[in-house]
Amino acid sequence: MTKDLLAISKLTPAEVKAIIDRSAALKQMQQQGIVHQPLANRSLGMIFEKSSTRTRVSFEVGMYQLGGQALFLSSDDLQLGRGEPVADTARVLSRYLDGIMIRTFAQEMVEELAHHASIPVINGLTDLHHPCQALADIFTIQEKKGGLKGLKLAYIGDGNNVANSLLEACVKTGMHFAIACPRGYELNPSILSDARAAAKETGSCIETTNEPYQAVVKADVLYTDVWASMGQEAEHAKRVKAFQGYQIDGKLLKAASSDAIVMHCLPAHRGEEIAADVIDGPQSVVFDEAENRLHTQKAVLEMLIRK
Repeated sequence: MTKDLLAISKLTPAEVKAIIDRSAALKQMQQQGIVHQPLANRSLGMIFEKSSTRTRVSFEVGMYQLGGQALFLSSDDLQLGRGEPVADTARVLSRYLDGIMIRTFAQEMVEELAHHASIPVINGLTDLHHPCQALADIFTIQEKKGGLKGLKLAYIGDGNNVANSLLEACVKTGMHFAIACPRGYELNPSILSDARAAAKETGSCIETTNEPYQAVVKADVLYTDVWASMGQEAEHAKRVKAFQGYQIDGKLLKAASSDAIVMHCLPAHRGEEIAADVIDGPQSVVFDEAENRLHTQKAVLEMLIRK
């Protein structure tokens, strides 16, 4: 596997499969009460320039369960990119730690950190990518559906970092991907172009539309995220208006396959991007999906730091 996890596009299909398979094995081991601590005496530095619930807790607990320790570093604790160059921070932390997880705004900062660090760097989220979330999502789909290739995921809403990483994950696993966004809120064009090229190798089909009901036809998975992501709070009122009609509700769910599952990366705004009776309903796997962040990230930590 590559030294770092920066984006799903940088992984091979075989590497994505290996992460999913290892996630399943680690989850089973935990459920059976098997102690597995390959990262004893290893340390993970966790840099947070964006706040988090699931990312912080899942990485911290995951590192603990693997026998190591995690060190929380807020933006107030570091001079990253301000008083000290990113390159210098990377070099210094490489002398103390065995790995770095960073949750920040600019993808360029993560790329620069990884370039200068001699230890693995894991992208915990940027404005452009959310690879750990997408890997957990794909693992959840395989867990619920028994496979991935040929399944269709329909994403409804903002073409944001989660959508970008989900697209890349679907392409790597032979899943079909459809997305319905309001005009002006579509996927990153460069990521979409690269995904279309990669899809030719795996047999994935990619569909983009502005019509939610068109996207969900024969969909096995319905997925959504908040309309205004972290850092876009000032745009909330504007986005609520633009995204009317892009809610996963009971009517839209009925337009998909009868056994479709519903996913959301959380936190969710019930009554906006998803109806309360859908996220809390029998087809929702949202909380299994949230749990699987732990198992997938343990797989990533083990594969990167154990080397």
